[in-house]
Amino acid sequence: MATRATETIAATGTEATYHAASETGDKVAAVDGTVLHVKNGSEAEVTVTLVTPGSVEGLAIADREVAVPAGEDRFIGLSKVYRNPTDGLADIQWSAHEDVTFAVVRA
Repeated sequence: MATRATETIAATGTEATYHAASETGDKVAAVDGTVLHVKNGSEAEVTVTLVTPGSVEGLAIADREVAVPAGEDRFIGLSKVYRNPTDGLADIQWSAHEDVTFAVVRA
């Protein structure tokens, strides 16, 4: 699982760095206001799963799943609800990783 840094968007503009989705998943900062930009360059839909490590009154909070259609992209908002208490990072899983890239940005 690869850990990717969050880039801060500058008032003068920022060219985001895109990373290839890792077969075993990726980790990013889980801070309110963080945005995950996923580009699906494959010919099939990809599901992005944001693992939710928390629970409410002993009941697990369901993971968030976001479908990214073939050849399209999605902006996904991240928040501290996805923060793993062990390392403070959000765990991202991909239903497929080939031809999928992503950037992590924050204003």
